[in-house]
Amino acid sequence: MLIATGLGLGFLPIAPGTWGSLGALAVLGPLRFACPPAFAVLLAALCAAGIVAAGRAARALADPDPRRVVIDEVVGMGLTLAAVRVPAPASLLAAFILFRVFDVLKPPPLRALERLPGGFGIVADDAGAAGYAALVLWLIGRV
Repeated sequence: MLIATGLGLGFLPIAPGTWGSLGALAVLGPLRFACPPAFAVLLAALCAAGIVAAGRAARALADPDPRRVVIDEVVGMGLTLAAVRVPAPASLLAAFILFRVFDVLKPPPLRALERLPGGFGIVADDAGAAGYAALVLWLIGRV
């Protein structure tokens, strides 16, 4: 549950997904530029552990996509950060805002990805939101 809730950020009562994304930005943002290999290894581990933890938490809470589970936002924010090439505050802010917008709006086919089974579905739609955010970052020249 500790992994699934983003070290407890998912227990915050208002906008837990936003808090999970901010926590990821605070930890993964600096790591992305300070040590890219460590960032890549950590992000891969978070993806794998996140799928397992999200699935277990969903079963334990008897909810297919519990609000408390924010590891998907952590992974999605990390994937978005992977697309950022310039460590400027404006680039990081743009990455955060774009990821959150696409995560909330869930343009096609993200809603379909969300319906995939277990932890994979919980994380997949956020990975898709990261893909949309990365594309926009590239289009506006923030990568």
